[in-house]
Amino acid sequence: MKKYILYTIVFTFFMSSAVFAQAKNEDGFIQSDTIRQGKNVQLVALPIIFYTPETKFGFGGGGQLFLLNQTNEYNQRLSNIFFSAIYTSEGQFIFEATPQIYLGSGNYFIDMFYTFRIFPNSFWGIGATTPEDNKESYNQTTNKFDITLLKRLPPNLNFGLSLNFANYKITEVLEGGILDSGAVPGSDGATISGMGAVFNLDSRDDIGAPQAGNYLSLAARFSSELFGATHAFNKFILDLRTYQRIAKKSILAFRLYIENNYGDVPFQGMASYGGSKYARGYFNGRFIDKHMYILQAEYRWRFKERWTLAGFGLFGSVNDEAGDLFSFNNLKPSFGGGIRFKLIKDKSTWLRLDYGKGIDGQSGIYFGVNEAF
Repeated sequence: MKKYILYTIVFTFFMSSAVFAQAKNEDGFIQSDTIRQGKNVQLVALPIIFYTPETKFGFGGGGQLFLLNQTNEYNQRLSNIFFSAIYTSEGQFIFEATPQIYLGSGNYFIDMFYTFRIFPNSFWGIGATTPEDNKESYNQTTNKFDITLLKRLPPNLNFGLSLNFANYKITEVLEGGILDSGAVPGSDGATISGMGAVFNLDSRDDIGAPQAGNYLSLAARFSSELFGATHAFNKFILDLRTYQRIAKKSILAFRLYIENNYGDVPFQGMASYGGSKYARGYFNGRFIDKHMYILQAEYRWRFKERWTLAGFGLFGSVNDEAGDLFSFNNLKPSFGGGIRFKLIKDKSTWLRLDYGKGIDGQSGIYFGVNEAF
């Protein structure tokens, strides 16, 4: 599930007692049982309650379905499907599903993502220097579907192809505003559709909350009118992560993320600075442009088997020209920290609560599932 910026949280973070049947084990930990478990599947449920300026009061539910018979035998990762549905007091609706399926004992991996959203959002314009008083609201309905098929190349390499489709329908804009002028690509809606290629090296010991290993991903996506797209452009993404143990219960995690877009890029397809994964401390999309980089570091201390404390710092920026991206002008730094709790002792599903603070009054509280990276 994609993560949402939370300024006032009304989520009962330790809600296991209200949702799951519970029992204390001999170590004194609270163990959350699943809603349903059979020989082939295990279902973990997650209630979702929150408040944000964009959504006001929101509520819903989600879960993670583990497919116990479809395992990557090389690293013991389970196939799973994560899903959520949310409705807000503003009449907004969000549904998301992320199936991750291993086939052939882990030699093939299907990674999918689908979302349907009826969701008002905010827009400040394009670039790293857009003023706060540019802010305007618009309404958009989104249907987005991505599917990637990866082939394992021993020992930790993977290569594959992807299909990408997204339809953005603008249903309302501010009269006389930036989007109403029609000067911004995608202001009257957009369809992004095409293919891509992905190469990654993944030696992480765990996906949800890595404690060791490295992750390198190179991805190229091409949106083309041949596939029904309204805008033709190319997207290239470099994602580097490493996890270094510095003590028995402590690690340092680092991530460098670079995104470059070339061509007729609608604002919906541009690099988006902010949010729970990429730049905590900033509204997701507060700064958008064709090119972006983010460098972040995080200290994680797993002081109990199912509890982790974390602190992070980051900086980055966006730019219209790739060559000017690393000029270190208009840097957007932030820092913060939070706590994590493992829902089930033998499954890697973590609840994460973070606070991040940026510059110029930007800040946010984030609730999500699993580590940001």
